[in-house]
Amino acid sequence: DHLGRYDGYVAFSGGKDSLVAVHLARKADPNVPVAFFDSGLEYPETYAYVLQVATMLDLDLHVIRAEPALLTVLAGTGEWNHRAAASDRVLPGGFDTLIAQPARRAHAMFGDGEIWGVRAEESRKGSGRWTLYYSALAREIRDVCTPHRCCVSRIEQDKRHGGTIRRADGTVAYGPVWDWSTADVFAYSARNGLPSNPVYAKLAELGAPATNLRVSHILDGNFLETGRVTRLRRGWPALFEEIAEVLPRVREFV
Repeated sequence: DHLGRYDGYVAFSGGKDSLVAVHLARKADPNVPVAFFDSGLEYPETYAYVLQVATMLDLDLHVIRAEPALLTVLAGTGEWNHRAAASDRVLPGGFDTLIAQPARRAHAMFGDGEIWGVRAEESRKGSGRWTLYYSALAREIRDVCTPHRCCVSRIEQDKRHGGTIRRADGTVAYGPVWDWSTADVFAYSARNGLPSNPVYAKLAELGAPATNLRVSHILDGNFLETGRVTRLRRGWPALFEEIAEVLPRVREFV
């Protein structure tokens, strides 16, 4: 229904949740466009994995690259180099560069709809993604369900109206796994023979706790003091040195 009403694309990050979203979306439309937003600072294994999945599932894959790349964005803030002059600080917008701008390009190509693998359980109750989804659900019930009296129970409301996010720019995103648990995601992938991004196993071997087993950009401003940079140096030493040349302060978090 979402694809038929809004058209659009599926966002594939290379993570376990977005993989399930891609697989579910293709059941509804085998030709649905799949967009991989390349920050320019993804794990090397992720690039190979995305191509592996695209071949395995015969995806209509479109790689949309951030302009400028994430490493350039981080360097431009001046926060990663004590010697950076104030005049050298460009302060580009990270959210706009990495998410909003690639999404605008994808919507221009494919339509206003978006399917993604973001789950409410990834945040604590009452914060982050949990709040995003349940606030949106409350609005859908108020604006759509209640006036038309389309549901007779809260369970039906959750099932029919949950997972839809309407953004100010006209985008309508839908998360088919919005209320799934991590166990649900793993079970679905196992049942359907879906491969896992090898980054997960590598991070686990390097000692990452379950809460930090996420496939995303190699580096940003999050979790710097909880071992993220140490795992980067141990697992991808050559890549760490390349990044440290551009962002000298990264060594302070090892």
